[in-house]
Amino acid sequence: MKPKTKRDPESADRKIKTERAVKMLPPEKNKIGVIYVLHGGFTRYTPQHIWDSAVQMFSYDPNHPVFDMVIWNSEFWPMIGQSEFSIKFCKKYEFEYERIGGDDPFPEQSETQLAQMKAELDKNSLGLEFEVDCACWMCGDKVKNYPWPRFIYNPPPDKKDRVTYCGEREEEGPWEGSNPERYNVDGPAERLLKKGVSQIIIIDMTVGSVRFYKTYDVVQMTKRVLKKWNNDHNTAIPLHWVNDPTNFMERVYPKDEGWTSMLGPPEKPVQIDIKESPNPVAFDPELAILHVEGLEKSFSGSVSDVDTGILIFNHGIFDPNRRFFDPKIDDTNVLNDNIKELLLERHPKIKAENIIGAYGGVKQLNPENNLVERTREMRGEDIAHAYRYNTNSDLPNNEWGYRYWDALEYLKNQGVKHIVVGFSQVISDSVLTLVEMPNQIAKEIGVKTWIKYAQGDFENYPGIGHPFTEYWGNWVNIDGLGTKYSLKMGGEEGLPYPPPRQTPLDEKRDDMDPSLAFDLSDYGHLGYDPEKGKPDPDKPVQNQYTGTWDSYVTPGREVRLAKLLAKHILKTAEKLF
Repeated sequence: MKPKTKRDPESADRKIKTERAVKMLPPEKNKIGVIYVLHGGFTRYTPQHIWDSAVQMFSYDPNHPVFDMVIWNSEFWPMIGQSEFSIKFCKKYEFEYERIGGDDPFPEQSETQLAQMKAELDKNSLGLEFEVDCACWMCGDKVKNYPWPRFIYNPPPDKKDRVTYCGEREEEGPWEGSNPERYNVDGPAERLLKKGVSQIIIIDMTVGSVRFYKTYDVVQMTKRVLKKWNNDHNTAIPLHWVNDPTNFMERVYPKDEGWTSMLGPPEKPVQIDIKESPNPVAFDPELAILHVEGLEKSFSGSVSDVDTGILIFNHGIFDPNRRFFDPKIDDTNVLNDNIKELLLERHPKIKAENIIGAYGGVKQLNPENNLVERTREMRGEDIAHAYRYNTNSDLPNNEWGYRYWDALEYLKNQGVKHIVVGFSQVISDSVLTLVEMPNQIAKEIGVKTWIKYAQGDFENYPGIGHPFTEYWGNWVNIDGLGTKYSLKMGGEEGLPYPPPRQTPLDEKRDDMDPSLAFDLSDYGHLGYDPEKGKPDPDKPVQNQYTGTWDSYVTPGREVRLAKLLAKHILKTAEKLF
């Protein structure tokens, strides 16, 4: 079934005029630069990739302490690897990368998408030549894809050291093969400019096409590159962001001088009706089709549509202060609405109330110490503030506004026999979709309920056949705890589960506290009370989930994704002349 599409606002006459105008341009004006923006990651886990990723992450916000005190101060470079952030992610990624055989498929899929997009653009009939490149918000092994690598390399006037660290002061010595000059290279915009492009178009799949502060960071850094180039070369080359054609995020960015979210809520927020500034990429029905097909590939052949539940998992905006300019949740709601509408068209027997969406957890106020900290109730997480633009309501007030464990509990209680978990903000495979998300789901509704458990999936998880760890929170610190704890859901004889809090009560409990770890039991935590007996490894007990579940298939290898990207780039290019 073909999706419902809206009529293209450009008339045939306008298209003819556009083609004529382009053909009359001097040849050098016909060359358009395109930057494909992605979240990024790295193909293989190494401590250097974690270090470089952290430096890039904190390089966007001049009010962040790492920006202010660490990046350009060689004395503090080892602190990055010693931070809780790095220790956690080193432990987490070391497991996740090993589980999928060592290489993350995200970079390979992204490069294929870029090549396919270029091939589609080269077919254009407008007389335009396209040069394409890629930028990442955070890509630890591809410094050349940072929006402006030399911004990190060269210290600001009030700082002292160029960034040339190669791990010389790490416990295990210098990083093998590390290049101290790796930041002293051109970034994507500079490479395009040196090829003589007359315009630069950014198209964004950082979080599956929805607008987000991370892409905003990349756009703003790229504009700084352009400003320098235009000043140095007496040019006026512009930048166009396909996903935000009305420059909504710039227009609503708080007007307080030097404001970033690190400074707290702004004094001068800007209120604009977001409905007047749509995102043409995220709202395209053709994108919804790709997600629906990915969900359909993970339906159970033995469970009817009426007994099937759909959970669309998503990430929030992390820092609630970003709600003053970040429309991520607003865009996600529209994308999810499109997915749901199309699902119900193709599967009218699925119950509409069984298609829902959810986010992770956030820190909470602990009444025992009056501190906002990580809690077990929120799964020890702090990644999912889901504020819509310029609102005070955390989580959408509709079917997309669950925490994921509450959503799974709801579907379980609805009596569904198979749950498909999608992630509409993600279009490519990575350790996030292949390992992290399945572990989050399994700790709630079980390892053995995973539909592939019996036969295994040795293509994605070579050697072991599944993505699961012994306990989720495998980064927590269990050293020195001896036999005073149990990480098994049923507990050990006379030992508590979960382990007792190790952080002093007058300090905030952090990621590393073992009381935040969850056993990945056979049938999960939901519906089970350890005080009523031990779990059964062979069957659900009490009110545990009795059905199956699976993760969706991402559209990362689907050539229609590249066609969709090229379509929107060409629409933008047509409007430039």
